[in-house]
Amino acid sequence: MGMDRNTIIGFVLLGLLLFTYLFTATKSSQELQKQKQHQADSLALIQKVQESRAAAHDTAKAVIRDTVAGWGLAMDGTEKLITVENDLLKIVFSNKGGQPKEVILKNFKEFDSTQVRLLDSTLSNRVSYQINTGVNQTAQIANLYFNEGELQKEPDGSQKITFKLPAPNGGFIQHEYVVHPGSYLVDWNLATTQAGNLFSQNNLNLDWHVQMEQTQPFVYYEKRLTNICFSVDHEFDYISAKTDKTFEKQVQWVSATQQFFNRTLISKSGFESGTLHWAREPEDSSSLLGTADVHLQTKLTGSATTLNFQWYYGPNDYHILKNAAPGMDKIVDLGRDMYAFVRPINIYVIMPVFSFFKKFVSSYGIAILLLTLFIRLLTSPLVYRSYLSGAKMKALRPEIDAMKKRVGGDQQQVGVEQMKLFREAGVNPLGGCIPAILQIPIFFALYTFFNSNVALRGQPFLWAKDLSVYDVVAKLGFTIPAYGNHISLFATIAVITSFLISLYGMSMTPDQSNPAMKYMPYFMPVMLLLFFNRLPAALTWYYTVSNLITLILQWVIQNYIIDHDLVLAKLQANRNKPKTKPKWQERFEQMQEAQKKTQQNKGKKS
Repeated sequence: MGMDRNTIIGFVLLGLLLFTYLFTATKSSQELQKQKQHQADSLALIQKVQESRAAAHDTAKAVIRDTVAGWGLAMDGTEKLITVENDLLKIVFSNKGGQPKEVILKNFKEFDSTQVRLLDSTLSNRVSYQINTGVNQTAQIANLYFNEGELQKEPDGSQKITFKLPAPNGGFIQHEYVVHPGSYLVDWNLATTQAGNLFSQNNLNLDWHVQMEQTQPFVYYEKRLTNICFSVDHEFDYISAKTDKTFEKQVQWVSATQQFFNRTLISKSGFESGTLHWAREPEDSSSLLGTADVHLQTKLTGSATTLNFQWYYGPNDYHILKNAAPGMDKIVDLGRDMYAFVRPINIYVIMPVFSFFKKFVSSYGIAILLLTLFIRLLTSPLVYRSYLSGAKMKALRPEIDAMKKRVGGDQQQVGVEQMKLFREAGVNPLGGCIPAILQIPIFFALYTFFNSNVALRGQPFLWAKDLSVYDVVAKLGFTIPAYGNHISLFATIAVITSFLISLYGMSMTPDQSNPAMKYMPYFMPVMLLLFFNRLPAALTWYYTVSNLITLILQWVIQNYIIDHDLVLAKLQANRNKPKTKPKWQERFEQMQEAQKKTQQNKGKKS
């Protein structure tokens, strides 16, 4: 078949186009392949460089670990936990830092019914000190991993756990803990070799960071009673507010103290110096009570040395703390600062009597009732004299009223005539104040005693679920300033009975012209209610019982013991006796006369 010219030209052009496409495609494919190979080579080179750098980094890290940390895997170890228990404590030790990580008090419950944790792994709690690990290189011991720990039982029933951290040249650092049966004290023996190389200037700078968490139902009240206690130069002291403290003398122990529990670091030989930063948390709903940072320094002697410390994890029990370390019994607030005068009352009267009654009754509420009866019996002679003085004052009221009408509005002359009448009748106008004055030290003694008595914690009585905190019979749903968001029935009854006692006292007072005295029975209950509503139920229960006893005594003494006719007859008889004024009375009358003349002179000049 023949082909024309146009057909031939078309095939030629098509062939040329096909050749050009094939040539170009092949070239592009080759170039693409070259590009891919170049990319692959580049990636391989980058990976090789990265691997080289990583290897160099690992090598450098290993060098740092060996030359800086100084103990091989000490920086990259694995945390191992060991639990040690006695009948009081459960302690979880960690080989990281070679120290306790958790401490649980087995015989005490928190407000949520769980066991009290004095050391909680969820909080920032640790003990550390700095060691030299190379030239111009240091490390914190809390960040280093000791060996897994060796636990062994001693013949006396105690348990010893030992953490060892090998050091270069055959040296070591060792933390040894001894948990004794039936004790809240844990021995901590820190042993080291090559101390001159490990510690700058042979100084051990111990850092203790501790956080305290809520253990009571009402965090507001517990925060107010949380503080830091310490013994410096064998003298007890404490701080409660946010502050910094510098220890310039030897420190025997430092304690992070809550209302009923504490954790304390004790040094057998004492720390040379130190500093303390304490910050109590704001009074809000946060469960964190406060944070303390304690820095203590002690001197190491010799290349190999052992330092003996103790940890106390336990309740604020006076008798236990008294045997733990000198001065630790003062952690229990039985009277401090301006209230220090009540501490002997607590130690020698309140505590022994309360313990005695508790031996015979199972209820702490009944023991408080018996304690109240004892105190009232002890003060009964003074109370009787007070009521007798009140009866005498009441018998003189008609004469006092008549005298006021005779004298008129001259208050100074009223005072002079009234003192004259009291002298003639043999009446001491201050006789009724003695029981009230006596109640002041007793009240403050019991206030500190019930606030710090850990035995009351969690003890129910009547409608109160816990005598160590205020009782709640109703929630208000809102907060009244200074009062709170609840109603305490014990506090309410105590205030009502106090009001009735005040009314009775006013009925026995001859002078009703003083507005302050006139409205005092109505003003005081309001103040007492604001104060009492957040007090522990143990204290408001005591006050309730005491007030009820007072009301009963008032009625019995005034109606069945005191013969008012006989009192009046004696008053009349006293008037017939020759009188000698006491010196204080003479000076008082002279002062009143001088004031009267001064006012008269001022009136004449005007």
